[in-house]
Amino acid sequence: MGHRVRAWIAISFVFVLTFMAMGSGGPAQPDARFQSPPKPPAIVIGFVGGFIRPNNSVHGGVQLAARLREEYPSGVYVNVFENRRGDMAREEILHLLDTNHDGSLSDVEKRNARIIIYGHSWGGSETIALAKSLQAYKIPVLLTIQMDSVAKPGENDSVIPPNVAQAVNFYQPNGLIHGCSHIRAADPSRTQILGNFRYDYNAHPVHCVGYPWYATAFEFSHIEIECDPSVLNRVESLISSKLPAKTNSNASAP
Repeated sequence: MGHRVRAWIAISFVFVLTFMAMGSGGPAQPDARFQSPPKPPAIVIGFVGGFIRPNNSVHGGVQLAARLREEYPSGVYVNVFENRRGDMAREEILHLLDTNHDGSLSDVEKRNARIIIYGHSWGGSETIALAKSLQAYKIPVLLTIQMDSVAKPGENDSVIPPNVAQAVNFYQPNGLIHGCSHIRAADPSRTQILGNFRYDYNAHPVHCVGYPWYATAFEFSHIEIECDPSVLNRVESLISSKLPAKTNSNASAP
């Protein structure tokens, strides 16, 4: 009888140890190593031209960013940078894409990227420079938009890198400063050029409010394209087509 009791105690002890090893209390949790990281927000980056500050609301690109922030209060990151701050914009993108905050980007985090970049004048040139720098990280870009893009020294704003899915160019040919008239894809099998759209402000002038006198005197057509409502509406429509659907609470009334 004593032997049976000791055997029963030994078997019970083994069962207890096995149960403790398996864990207790609730279903087993999946290994974090195999979970998909949360998706980052859609990212919209704008670049202003010249030596303009990114919070100068006179400029169309800054106004556009403000409208997008209002229309998409969540799920979309919108920011405007000076055209010499491309490195800062890239670091901000890398930070936003690193959703598990481990200091590096996985292939899944890169594939989840939804990036749109736009810019006017030197900002158009920096738009393509930023896209090229993201290509080095194998990060895709949904769309680049150039408005009267003027190449900065050492940059080529006319060739769109193959990590960009779609690109579009708005330009005007008049005045002392005028932008790139033709963009092309480095790899047409990977990048769709939506068009090179020409605007003539000698024939159809646009009145720009709030610009300094020297801009209206020497850069008149070059700034008109940036404050042209028809151009800005097309740019906003292109950007919105890549963003999540607006919720009922922030959708525009019919």
